[in-house]
Amino acid sequence: MTATLAPATATQARPRATSAIVIGSGIGGLALGIRLQAMGIATTIVEKLDAPGGRAYVRRENGYTFDMGPTVLTVPHIIEELFALERGEPKLNEPDFPAHVLDGKRITTGISGGPKTSEYVTIVPVKPFYRINFDDGSWYDYDGDPANTRAQISAIAPEDLAGYDRFHDAAERIFTRGFLGLGYTYFGDLLTMLKIVPDLVRLGAMQPLYRFVSRFVKSEKLRAVLSFESLLVGGNPMHVPAIYAMIHFVEKTWGVHFALGGTGALVRGFVRKFEELGGTIRYESEVAKIDVEKTTGKPRARGVTLASGETLRADLVASNGDYAGTYSLIEKRYRKIHPDLRLKLAKQSMSVVVIYFGFRADPKADKELRHHNIILGPRYAGLLADIFDRHVLAPDFSQYLHVPTLTDPSMAPAGHHAAYTLIPVPHNASGIDWSVAGPKLVEKVIAMLDERGHIANLRDRLTTSSFITPTYFEQTLNSRLGNAFGLEPIFVQSAFFRPHNRSEDIAGLYLVGANTQPGGGTPAVMMSAKMTARVIAADVARLARSQR
Repeated sequence: MTATLAPATATQARPRATSAIVIGSGIGGLALGIRLQAMGIATTIVEKLDAPGGRAYVRRENGYTFDMGPTVLTVPHIIEELFALERGEPKLNEPDFPAHVLDGKRITTGISGGPKTSEYVTIVPVKPFYRINFDDGSWYDYDGDPANTRAQISAIAPEDLAGYDRFHDAAERIFTRGFLGLGYTYFGDLLTMLKIVPDLVRLGAMQPLYRFVSRFVKSEKLRAVLSFESLLVGGNPMHVPAIYAMIHFVEKTWGVHFALGGTGALVRGFVRKFEELGGTIRYESEVAKIDVEKTTGKPRARGVTLASGETLRADLVASNGDYAGTYSLIEKRYRKIHPDLRLKLAKQSMSVVVIYFGFRADPKADKELRHHNIILGPRYAGLLADIFDRHVLAPDFSQYLHVPTLTDPSMAPAGHHAAYTLIPVPHNASGIDWSVAGPKLVEKVIAMLDERGHIANLRDRLTTSSFITPTYFEQTLNSRLGNAFGLEPIFVQSAFFRPHNRSEDIAGLYLVGANTQPGGGTPAVMMSAKMTARVIAADVARLARSQR
């Protein structure tokens, strides 16, 4: 069966009636769908799962609500910009960072959603941003407050205070140039990339992040504090370029935020906005093939064939799916670069084991828990090498423990907490049998949280527990080797060297999300939607001119 998507009406056309299919309803796919509908492009999102979100899918168990994926929201004005879009008002040419989001007041406003966002979801700031727990039982609360930051550094390593000031200034310069100046730059050609290389070299932004941090501070604790954030986008601090020092300043500038009800509430808000603009979402509609037609120029994407055998026709196709998975949906004869070579050359990010659990609250025992907790193991560099380089499951581990009910008690039954803890592990090139290793690791992590007092008496208070391993990412989310964050954000997979938002192989095929420019992380994924919408708008306008 073949279905043709309804074109936009004449009054909606910008500049011609166009239809689109977006593969995947992750945050990137939803953000692009909203932008395409605002452009007047009739858009259908097709989703493999039975509900939206992709990596941001929601799991509900025994009265608990668990976000399965991203939980850290930053740069809230990007969310506000999406909710403010209207049909016929794509706003692709307005300033990406208008003056009101650079006034330095966002972090202390009390609410961070903005007037349009607040119509769809309530977003609140979280402080501290993270409590970083060291293996010796001490901790560091990162909250962006200058006085508190200096006080904590003085307590940990007073000899590093001047070095931190220099790091702060260097990170601000990288943030100003790398994020504010280049965050929305589309590196579609090598020349665009080469133009910025001198600036990156001058700023020290091309050296590995951990080495960059180590120039300023000597304390191993502070080196971890100032470099761990790249792990939140799948990057090894030992490998990623120091441009990722800008994350420190992104959070310091706009804070860290949480959507009440969880990230799933933000996803539901995006779905509602997309549908209000006239978009359509089809669930349980896995794509088996991207349909391509041979033309006088490049082959052109003309729609998709679903696993059910149904064919959907459209003028363009955009994929929010895994990069390797997207190109595996295209017949080999239409691809410029041999598909096997493409997959061998691409380095995938790490994977994770995530444990979702509920437990009875104990105000005294839980008083040192925070919304976001980073729990570092006894090794930092060595553990990262095991995960990223040696691809072995180490006997020790670090983790990110998320306890959203400290901010929003509605996500668990009264008197209980919902939590998840995320443990970085190698992706499936490791050959690890997760059906055996997964349960053993889960037991070790639960025991560690209990016995080390992070959640005292957890095993006695536990009421529900489940987990996912890299197998979930590979088999359910179609992620190459079970990666959890897409392509690893190393230099040779950044900017021009990262997969382009506009396919070089296939006309009318586009990418959006963590696997394309600018990269991983919730704000970057939403930024990629705007970048992709811009190249689509340029292509649609160019095609319209050629048809006059």
